[in-house]
Amino acid sequence: MPKLIQISMMTLALGLLAACTVPAQLLPATPTTTPTAAPTATSASEPSPTAVLQPLAPTGGNAAGIHLIKHVVVIMQENRSFDTYFGTYPGAAGIPMQNGVPTVCMPDPVTGKCVKPFHDPNDKNFGGPHGANNAVADINGGKMDGFIAQEERGRAVSCKNVNDPACSQTQGEPDVMGWHDAREIPNYWAYAQNFVLQDKMFEPNASWSLPSHLFMVSAWSANCKNQNPSSCVNALQNPNPLLGGANRPLPPGKADYAWTDLTYLLYKNNVSWAYYVAEGTQPDCEDDQMFCTPKPQKAGTPDIWNPLPWFVDVHQDHQMGNILTLDHFYQAAKNGTLPAVSWIDPNGKTSEHPPAL
Repeated sequence: MPKLIQISMMTLALGLLAACTVPAQLLPATPTTTPTAAPTATSASEPSPTAVLQPLAPTGGNAAGIHLIKHVVVIMQENRSFDTYFGTYPGAAGIPMQNGVPTVCMPDPVTGKCVKPFHDPNDKNFGGPHGANNAVADINGGKMDGFIAQEERGRAVSCKNVNDPACSQTQGEPDVMGWHDAREIPNYWAYAQNFVLQDKMFEPNASWSLPSHLFMVSAWSANCKNQNPSSCVNALQNPNPLLGGANRPLPPGKADYAWTDLTYLLYKNNVSWAYYVAEGTQPDCEDDQMFCTPKPQKAGTPDIWNPLPWFVDVHQDHQMGNILTLDHFYQAAKNGTLPAVSWIDPNGKTSEHPPAL
């Protein structure tokens, strides 16, 4: 399914946040084409979507409410809509179903068919382009019928190079219409059962990775002319300093995000924090396209999933040392020295950002 799911995980209190647009309201399917059997059968050797869920045992202790939470760990995964992961979760506001069969479909402008959501057992998906303009076309004035068209147009643009691995892939139905369940993602469904599943909470910006991560750490995506916060203005699609003007990257040490991010509030109130980066490759393309040559991701280098080194206040507070490689998170967890607030920044292999698994 289209777009992005952001997942915030907390120790002892865990919430799931749907991101990038809204759960897809698809077009009503023609009644005469609605089958009476479920689209995907479950074999005797294959567990049902709900059979793999096991509730956690309650914990003891005298703490209550927010005081149960000792550490907050935020993990953002990308480009998975609510319906992709939880569209068939029992009781959730997901894909409209009757007797286990979707009652909605979406037009495919290439084939002229109306495509129903379907169970997709494949871990590898491709999805569609996901910039601000694509989101507008997806939503289509509230009709919510542009997702397949955007995937097909994005693939046509990205696959001009026939040697691109994605171009060699053959698939029947557009995979933006596929859903996963506990058979593919038992951990996420277990989180939903044991903690909280937010099925009507949406991201603040309908755009790509860099604006999304800026909202995660600062609740804004903006361009700044200089290091004066009053020089910053809204920038949903192309917040600097990624391009640095005329498509030229800024020097790695230059900070240009002049507004205040969340780490300043933590610093001001003596709350410990760290941003852990899984080094490897960046999960998204810097121009928000579907496919590109992967670029390196390092803890000390600002990039689209690691924007904190671009914030002026992080430098002014002398907290660049709080941006660490992921192995420091595991070591701190083992030693019992985790900070109060942690962010984990996955890399291209672990981000779930298509085509990552």
